Amino acid sequence: MSDHEVLCLGEAMVLVTPRQGRPLATAGEATLSVAGAESNVAQYLADLGHRVAWASRVGSDPLGDRVLSAVARPGVDVRHVERDPSAPTAVYFKDPSRADGTRVHYYRSGSAASLLTPAYLDTLPVAAVRLVHLSGITAALSPGCARTATALFDRAREAGVLRSFDVNHRPALWRGEDAAAPLLALARDADVVFVGLDEAAEVWGTTTAEEVRDLVGPSVSVVVKNADIGAVLFEPGAEPGVFVPAEPVDVVEPVGAGDAFAAGYLSAWLRNEPPAERLRLGHRVAAFALGSVEDHADATSLRRPAAGPDGTVR
Repeated sequence: MSDHEVLCLGEAMVLVTPRQGRPLATAGEATLSVAGAESNVAQYLADLGHRVAWASRVGSDPLGDRVLSAVARPGVDVRHVERDPSAPTAVYFKDPSRADGTRVHYYRSGSAASLLTPAYLDTLPVAAVRLVHLSGITAALSPGCARTATALFDRAREAGVLRSFDVNHRPALWRGEDAAAPLLALARDADVVFVGLDEAAEVWGTTTAEEVRDLVGPSVSVVVKNADIGAVLFEPGAEPGVFVPAEPVDVVEPVGAGDAFAAGYLSAWLRNEPPAERLRLGHRVAAFALGSVEDHADATSLRRPAAGPDGTVR
């Protein structure tokens, strides 16, 4: 039996950010931090009191040390992460102070995490957790990562483990490939899907939350987020959807807010809380991310009473 409730799989990287909002081309100083969609979710779930493991691969390099230290700091178990002596830990850079907003530049081709294969899953406690979580970013990294994502959901389904999927469409990572079909296949294979209304329009051509629900299918819980307006949840066999407005917040930076929202929703689900409360906690955790320049902002103040193995609050 696993010590974990949740297993998150995906790449984390070292993030380089110029100080004082300077452009990357002229900045003299920068700060280093750690970021990654699935590792963000893992850290927020740990903040909220859950037993969570993050699985991935990093290089046998100082940046890999930094990634493991940062992800483990909130209490995430990183013992299943593989170290690769011949492939590097991925890095990306923020370029602020641009007229069209902050841009990011990725250096993750050939990274240790991009070399994931389904064989890696043999080392993970997939059948012993309550929930597995990944995002569309993982599937975009390489053909091996795409196969690993599909295999993770296959193994989880066979074991009766809930599958959570955040679409997280990143066009640049797909190298000009059509992302619509692989992302839709993973969404339809999940139990709960998170997707922004804007990204669904970009990748699938849908225009309303109801169209997204119809496209993904009737057997999946679909959460459609609409920026600062709110989020709607469509559950199988339930009509209409449940809508909860977003909380007012002074936005410092939106990066990481979707991961925080997913963690809040999943935390409430693990505690068997009703649909509206799942969305409400998602918004509350997202507000922490929106108010910070970091991908992970400490959300331990939202921690609730501990839940037993079946999700019942003690």
